[in-house]
Amino acid sequence: MQQVALQWGVNGLIAGVDEAGRGPLAGPVVAAAVILDDLHPIKGLADSKKLTARRRDLLYDEIRAKALCCAVAQASVQEIDALNILQATLLAMRRAVEGLRLAPKLVLVDGNRLPVLPMRTEAIVKGDALVAAISAASILAKVTRDRWCLEVDQQYPAYGFSRHKGYGTALHLAALQAHGACPEHRTTFRPVTEVLCGVWP
Repeated sequence: MQQVALQWGVNGLIAGVDEAGRGPLAGPVVAAAVILDDLHPIKGLADSKKLTARRRDLLYDEIRAKALCCAVAQASVQEIDALNILQATLLAMRRAVEGLRLAPKLVLVDGNRLPVLPMRTEAIVKGDALVAAISAASILAKVTRDRWCLEVDQQYPAYGFSRHKGYGTALHLAALQAHGACPEHRTTFRPVTEVLCGVWP
């Protein structure tokens, strides 16, 4: 990955933050925060969506082994439905940063919205492709959520979570129409709402 050389003017630790699972119709939104160790660089970091599942799994283990510290957190389906997906995402991000063993001086967040944190924060559009710590966070969040999908697939096999990871694919929409919503579905997301209200086209 072509990492940008950015000067933050910060004397202290820098954490990268990213999320996975804003778009799906089911499950929690997961966020991760990572402080990398300059003495133990990790090769091949990139936006998690650009990597194969196998490569993400390998990097997940390497990040957990080599980072100075990292934390993964989530906001539940119930919190997503109560707050809306944006606010739930920011909540998960805040929880991830609060879960770090070491306190960063600066938090770099992928995207253009920032959680409320006591330290300096900056939003980096496409940060998961530009900043190594954000890339690492995107991988931890993506792998964690994908593993959740595999687990919930065992509990609710009719929906195919292991295949579509909760996104609104034709397979998922057909399962929703056939079986209704399960407890892991986000009731405020339109396709799920339509099923629950009996207005499926």
